[in-house]
Amino acid sequence: MSTELSINDNEFLRQFESEIEGELVKIEYSQQDRKIFLTKVVMSDELREKGYLEKFINTVLEEIKDRESHRVVPTSPAIAKYMRKNKRKYKDLLPVGINI
Repeated sequence: MSTELSINDNEFLRQFESEIEGELVKIEYSQQDRKIFLTKVVMSDELREKGYLEKFINTVLEEIKDRESHRVVPTSPAIAKYMRKNKRKYKDLLPVGINI
């Protein structure tokens, strides 16, 4: 497993993309005001079993964190589970009044 994932924010298709082991993986999103709603993770079960899901979610959340102007609303169960597991690290990304 490589250590760094390269993330592309495809604004036209509203998804964060990365290529892992020749497969295009993505997190679809919608944007409203200064909130990004992370709605769906598209990744094969094979890559999930290899541990890429958490690495990909982490990389996308770090990308959003670097922007400093957006808040994250995790509507995807996988992303909500990851953020719940890493509450301390990502609590500042959540909008006021949103708890996971």
